[in-house]
Amino acid sequence: METIHHEEHINNLPSNYDRQKELKAFDETKLGVKGLADSGSKTLPKIFIRPENELAQEHEIPCVNLQVPVISLQGIENKDVCNEIVKQVLHASEKWGFFQVVDHGIPFEVLEKMLQGIKLFHEQDEDAKKVLYSRDMMKPVAYGSNYDLYLSKAANWRDTLTIVNNTCPGFLDANEIPEICRDVMVDYINQVMKLGETLLELLSMGLGLEPSYLKEQMKCNQGWSMVNHYYPPCPAPELTLGTGKHSDPSFLTILLQDHIGGLQVLYENQWVNVEPINGAVVVNIGDNLQIISNDKLKSVFHRVTANVVGPRISSALFITGSQSSTKLYGPIKELVSQDRPPIYKEFTLGDFHNHFFNRPLNAPRFEHIKAEI
Repeated sequence: METIHHEEHINNLPSNYDRQKELKAFDETKLGVKGLADSGSKTLPKIFIRPENELAQEHEIPCVNLQVPVISLQGIENKDVCNEIVKQVLHASEKWGFFQVVDHGIPFEVLEKMLQGIKLFHEQDEDAKKVLYSRDMMKPVAYGSNYDLYLSKAANWRDTLTIVNNTCPGFLDANEIPEICRDVMVDYINQVMKLGETLLELLSMGLGLEPSYLKEQMKCNQGWSMVNHYYPPCPAPELTLGTGKHSDPSFLTILLQDHIGGLQVLYENQWVNVEPINGAVVVNIGDNLQIISNDKLKSVFHRVTANVVGPRISSALFITGSQSSTKLYGPIKELVSQDRPPIYKEFTLGDFHNHFFNRPLNAPRFEHIKAEI
C-alpha cells in the first residue's frame, strides 16, 4: 500500500467535516476495520488519525533495541530451579512489568490452532460476524471494533472478538463461542488458565506470601476475559496505532501473538519491541496486581503499532477476578508497613472495571483510587 502523509489526509477533509457522523457511519456498517481494508481504500479515515500533538511527541520517546526478559519454566518441579524461576519472575515484574515465557507446557500445536481459529473467525462471511456485533463489553461473546470508539481522540486500527467469563461460580457456556473457532478456543483457554495459576503461585512466592495466596484471592477461574484481535494491513501506519498506549485492568494478562510483531512496552520512558518468539507467550502485570502489591509489581504502558503487512493476530487472556463479587480489594496487609503505607484505597472489581470502560483507553489510570495522604 502506498504511504499517505498527515497533510494529505487533513487537506483532503471537507470543510464541514463531522467526526461524530463518521464514527456513527463506521459503527453502523458492522464491518469493522477489516471492512475498510477490504474496500481497497488508499487513504486512512480521519477517525483513525492520531492528534498532531500526539504524533509530534513520538520523536521525544525513542524506540530502543532492548529485550524483554525471557523466562523458561523448564525444570520447575525441582525446588532449586523453582526458586530461581521465582527470582526471575519477581525481577521482571518489578522492573519491566512484562516478560515472555517459554517451556510453559502448552503444546505448540495448540498455540498455532488458536491463532488460526482467530483468523478464521475474522475472515469468515461478513453476515456471520454481524450477528455478534455489539458495543456491550460485558456480553459473554461480542465482535466489534474499538470499545471506546465514541470516547477516544483516534480509533485503533483493529477488530476484536471478545469473550467474557464473569459468572460466580461457574464457567462460560462453550456453546456461546462461535462454532468456527469454538473447539480450539476452549482447549487454549483451559491450558492458559492452568499456566495463569502457576504464574500466580510464582508471584505469590516472590512476594513472600503463601504460594496459593494470589490464586485464592482472585479466584481466577471465576473471572476472566479474552480479546482476540485482528489487525488488517494499514494504508498509513505512521498516522495511527493498532492499539493505543494503555495498561490492562486485570491482575495478570497472558498474550499469544503471531510472528508479525508490533507490540511495544514502555520501559524507562523508551519503547521496546516485544519480539515474537516461536512457541512463547507474553505475560504482563495488570493494574489490579500493581494496586494490591502496593506498587511492588508494575503494570506498565504498552501499545501495538499498525503496519502495512498483515493481518496481525493476537489473543490476550485477562485474569480479572469476578466483576460481580462484592469483595473489597486493596494493598495486601503483608506488603504494607509504616515505611510503606498503603498507596491505594479499597475497591470492588466491578467499580474498577466500570471506571476503566467509561473513559478512553489511554486516559489516566489510578487517580480515582489513590489513598488520601
